[in-house]
Amino acid sequence: MPAEESGTTPPVTAFMLVKTTPEWLALTVEERVAAFTTQVLPVIKAKTTGVRSRFYDTEFYSARVTDVWVWEAEDHHAYQLLVDALRETPFWDRYFEVVDLLVGTENGYARTYGVEAVTTIAT
Repeated sequence: MPAEESGTTPPVTAFMLVKTTPEWLALTVEERVAAFTTQVLPVIKAKTTGVRSRFYDTEFYSARVTDVWVWEAEDHHAYQLLVDALRETPFWDRYFEVVDLLVGTENGYARTYGVEAVTTIAT
C-alpha cells in the first residue's frame, strides 16, 4: 500500500556532502570536538526534533568531499528546521563547505507504486 493511502509519511533522508575548510583544519582535534559540542550541537538540539544523524569520513577516498553527514528526519519540516539550525552555526560555510545536498526517501518508488522494494538488497 502506498504511504499516502496508509496515512504515514515516509522519513526524509538527506546526504549532506561537505568539505572541511582551512579554519576547521587549523584547529586541534580537541578544539574541533569542543567547537562542535559547544557551537553546533546545542543549536541543533534546541531547534530540532525528530532528526538523527550518522557521519562518514571520506577524505581518504575523495578530494571533492571530505565527509558525508547522513540525516534522517521524521518529515520535511523537521529537515528544514535542521538546515536552518545548522546555518545559524559556524558549521555552515565556516568550518565546512556544504558541497551538495541529496535528499530523498528510501524506496520511494516502492511506496508510490505499492510494490516490493526489490532494490534493497542484503546478502
